[in-house]
Amino acid sequence: MPIHYGAHCYLFTDGWSDDRLPILDTAKAVGLDVFEVVVGDDISYTPRLTRRRAESLGLALTVSPGGLWPPNCDLSADDPADRARGLVWHERQVDIAAELGAVAYTGALYGHPGTVQRRLPPADEFPRTAEGLRALADYGAQRNVAIVIEPMSHFRTHLVNTPEQAMRLIALTDHPNLRVLLDTYHLITEIRDYAQAIHAVAPKLWGLHACESDRGVPGGGLVPWDVVFGALKAIAFEGYVLLETYNSSIGDPPGTFAFQRGMFHNPCPDGAAFVQQGIAFLKAGMKHNT
Repeated sequence: MPIHYGAHCYLFTDGWSDDRLPILDTAKAVGLDVFEVVVGDDISYTPRLTRRRAESLGLALTVSPGGLWPPNCDLSADDPADRARGLVWHERQVDIAAELGAVAYTGALYGHPGTVQRRLPPADEFPRTAEGLRALADYGAQRNVAIVIEPMSHFRTHLVNTPEQAMRLIALTDHPNLRVLLDTYHLITEIRDYAQAIHAVAPKLWGLHACESDRGVPGGGLVPWDVVFGALKAIAFEGYVLLETYNSSIGDPPGTFAFQRGMFHNPCPDGAAFVQQGIAFLKAGMKHNT
């Protein structure tokens, strides 16, 4: 499988709905192979319509929980009832992913982004989280949806910050349908060696969120892109490389969406221009390192 280049819907819009289907046409027009749409309790659309439009354009879809995600739906929670609620909630999102024909359901699925426990981890925290992920991975496998976990910075979660932690959790889960997605933005606060990070997850690496250190267009920031490209080449990576940021021109008033998402500068004033520049940079970097 070659590398498939894509982008998150948040480069263009603040959610997803049936009236936003033309964004898929824009995504295809700017050269994307795959498009990431969001799910959540405050997001409603007709999956078959999105699927039909994407298939007509030759776009693959991925899904992530970018909308409302109740804090008590958490596979890692201390309370067994919260863990059970978390599994049911994630299974509903996988059902939507399956209806969309999406290739994967991705994110910090092991916990809840924004929940940070400032304590030494309980001895059973990883094993109980692995138990929930195993059930979710099996549920996804039955519906042809890969389950993909993403390490996030310690500002967003206490559970999985590093590639090594992700691989430990994957090993405990022990299910072939569980993979990993690295985000170059989140890694900037958690690691010192991007090549080592990529090699650490190589057997399970599904894809990359290719994000600059300020969530702007890749290139020119703190991420050592030559190292990233070289490591991807060294492991003969084939998978998904997606751009992710927040459009900083949309909302009422304009710019509100990015501020609501914690981006207090101007990382993406124009989603289409961001994609064209970002994908050109990524493809040139991968070509140079082949």
